[in-house]
Amino acid sequence: MVCAHPHGPSRRQVLTWAGAGAAALTLAACSGEEDAPPPPEAGERLVGLEEIPVGESVGVRTSEGAEVVVTRVAEDEVVALSAVCTHQGCTVVREAEDLSCPCHGSRFAVADGAVIQGPADEPLPRIEVRIESGAVVTA
Repeated sequence: MVCAHPHGPSRRQVLTWAGAGAAALTLAACSGEEDAPPPPEAGERLVGLEEIPVGESVGVRTSEGAEVVVTRVAEDEVVALSAVCTHQGCTVVREAEDLSCPCHGSRFAVADGAVIQGPADEPLPRIEVRIESGAVVTA
């Protein structure tokens, strides 16, 4: 870049460049371009069934690093969903009757991941699981 001023860039030019650089870094950090961990392989133990009271949820991390929410909907029935919000990738948490994204307020149903409130417009992906030997494992 060629500067018109013989003593270097003006203060205004430096501030403009600094602001543009900061904006670019912010966009890169929020772009969600990070690769998501792969889905768990079949047979991976996620959590012991006794660790989840009926009607409650627990957050777990797979061996590959994927965040998962496991909900015990009945004595012998569990549902597992990706804990990654479909809006911008924040991790959802269980609050009262649903799953909530602390970043932008999206809310999802615990039973099937359906969107209850946006800005997310896609449901949380379901992860197939089964109960085996007193544990929740991927199917």
